[in-house]
Amino acid sequence: MLDKVLRLVITILMAILGLVLMKFANPLLTLLISAEFLKMGIFGITMTNLLSVLLGGVIGGGIGFFISPYLVNKLLKLSVWVEVQLSKMPIHDVIAGAVGLAIGLIIANLLGSAFSPIPFVGNYIPIVLSIVLGYLGIHITIQKRDEIAGLFEFIPRMVREKGKDKDQSNEDERHYKLLDTSVIIDGRIADICQSGFIEGTILIPVFVLEELQHIADSSDLLKRNRGRRGLDVLNRIQKEFGMYVQIDERDFDDISEVDSKLVKLGQLVHGKIITNDYNLNKVSELQGVPVLNINELSNAVKPVVIPGENMVVTVVKDGKEMAQGVAYLDDGTMIVVEGGKKHMNETLEVVVTSVLQTAAGRMIFAKPRAAEKGA
Repeated sequence: MLDKVLRLVITILMAILGLVLMKFANPLLTLLISAEFLKMGIFGITMTNLLSVLLGGVIGGGIGFFISPYLVNKLLKLSVWVEVQLSKMPIHDVIAGAVGLAIGLIIANLLGSAFSPIPFVGNYIPIVLSIVLGYLGIHITIQKRDEIAGLFEFIPRMVREKGKDKDQSNEDERHYKLLDTSVIIDGRIADICQSGFIEGTILIPVFVLEELQHIADSSDLLKRNRGRRGLDVLNRIQKEFGMYVQIDERDFDDISEVDSKLVKLGQLVHGKIITNDYNLNKVSELQGVPVLNINELSNAVKPVVIPGENMVVTVVKDGKEMAQGVAYLDDGTMIVVEGGKKHMNETLEVVVTSVLQTAAGRMIFAKPRAAEKGA
């Protein structure tokens, strides 16, 4: 039904176009047909005008009727393409583009009226301005949507916070905790949330979710399992622990790296990034975004031991040096036991001899207590 309506509309429009164009053919008709015949008329309409109407309408309508299937097909393909492109765009991009188009057309109309008195080109300048400024309005508002949204958020906030203490207001703003991909996959963030040490809103950027989904869909089994575990961790935080998790739809098309996008978002929302990535930690600090590093927290809460303290461990493997054995505490701290190789898979009491703090964590050196007594 829609195809028939479109064909009818195209045929009528082409017929009207033929009528307009045939006005220019009146002098030619005068040359081809005798003047006496042209002077004849029906109901006050001269034969020249009548022939123009008939020829223009018939020719234009005929052309429109024959080309309408092709034009209808192209229009339908165009509408499908536009629909697909709009479905791919986030809703805030669509709204920003519509607002930008409206602003561009308004400015074009105001400027075009100033050029309309110019002979010959005055009628065409508004059309050119509408195309150019409409496109610029769409492009600029989509590219700068985050800054524009931030401006509309900043003005009411500035009015509300007028008269408040500046330091207190800055402290109140930093309630967002942004999670990066590595700390989600790591999984320890769920236990930290359960302990109640994380407060405020857990902010999950949409580009982090996309990266996590890409990892979960990987053909590599290890990566796929890590990605799925990350998605399970997010569900656990949101459902089991009652944490308020918010998905942020903002993306930065001009930035390719996910870590750089995360830092940019942290600057916009005045939040803190939770990560266990050493490089992201340093980059965030350089750009003024606070970081909560899970590895640093893990090292901070490990039990403090001093030389001479006793502990019970199980030797599980050989050490790098001759006769050394290696054991681990429950938190993963490695203990190097001198002479522990001969006690493989045995549980024994050891005495701490020294503690070494490295970038990878804390290492404890010890020796069997029985050996110390023998000495």
